Amino acid sequence: MLGVCATWVVLIRGVVQSVRMTPRLDGSPKHPTPPKVSVILPARNEEAYIDRCLQSLLAQDYPDYEIIAINDSSEDATGDIIKKHAAQDPRIVPVDARTKPDGWVGKNWACMEGYGKATGDLLLFTDSDTTFARNAISMAVGRLEADGLDALTAVPHIRADDSWTKATLPALSMFMHTQFSPLKVNDPKKKTGYFFGCFFIMARETYEEVGTHHGVRREIIEDGALGRKMKYMGYKIKMLQADDMIDAVWARDGPTLWHALKRLMIPLCLHNGKMAVGILVGVLFILFMPFPLAAYSTLFGADLPAAVLQATSLAASALAFCGAVIESKIRRINLARALTCPVGGAVVVAGFLAGIIQAKRKNSVMWRGRRYTLKDSAQSPINIWGSTPEGDTSPGP
Repeated sequence: MLGVCATWVVLIRGVVQSVRMTPRLDGSPKHPTPPKVSVILPARNEEAYIDRCLQSLLAQDYPDYEIIAINDSSEDATGDIIKKHAAQDPRIVPVDARTKPDGWVGKNWACMEGYGKATGDLLLFTDSDTTFARNAISMAVGRLEADGLDALTAVPHIRADDSWTKATLPALSMFMHTQFSPLKVNDPKKKTGYFFGCFFIMARETYEEVGTHHGVRREIIEDGALGRKMKYMGYKIKMLQADDMIDAVWARDGPTLWHALKRLMIPLCLHNGKMAVGILVGVLFILFMPFPLAAYSTLFGADLPAAVLQATSLAASALAFCGAVIESKIRRINLARALTCPVGGAVVVAGFLAGIIQAKRKNSVMWRGRRYTLKDSAQSPINIWGSTPEGDTSPGP
């Protein structure tokens, strides 16, 4: 518990530093004729979100852009919504994705289908449950040019719509800060590379040089894998804070949250099972164990060791609540949700454990209405957790 207390101090300090020191998305194109931007927007069963996403994209103040909206074999009205908007505005290019080939994750294939139709000099990848401030594209292009970047990604405001996600997000965000802090991504000396799938932009040539989505076609967490691959190959990438300009949904309900937690752990387990178990144990002790140990030592302890355990576990619990309050404030979640951090920690641990069990069984994983067998998914050498990228950098078909 002393170690857990020390870990919480480091975590909280790191989060505060990250919020204070991460640069914000700002700027404006410096050329009188800014480069054309192709927004690549894959969508599968997104009828509840895509209309608002397209409206926010069509309202952009950037002078030259197109929206490649890909209907990825949707089983709802997503395709109809895309075509309705396309009929009203020629900037929208509707694409019906062809049948996904074997060995591809669906979103990766949809992105490749969109890339094939794009005509822009810059490619902006986003998600259909994301909305944007009017100047988001202008700011991104301006910063990309001003800083001489090869790629840029932005940290959005992550919206939590259901109770389970609201309870879990503070705990999960604290954990994610340890792995994918913008300060690490922006440090050229660090190996950490990561893209937020809801917003990352790069030149077409750069995208082709790193192998497009073909190079990460098997990855379930393709945005993280692509970001890490670019950082490893020596490209200059930057992660900026844009929670006032970009709004994204991470999990929409309990089942989506459960699959998302498993999805975070499965690629790691397939690449490095021992590391996966080590992270699970660490998350268990950091996010959950202080609370039952504090209760147990208070109720049943009567000797000196129990008193020491009580003091340290209570301190660790207090620090966990403090971290939850900070993350709730950052994520703009009702601060009362910080009181549910023991529940959130338990859900994160359970989801990670379920992911490891599922990976060990080599059975399938569900994501966005598709079921993937693990022998065909998340097993390329590129991953978000730190193994060395190698191999496939070809542009693909």
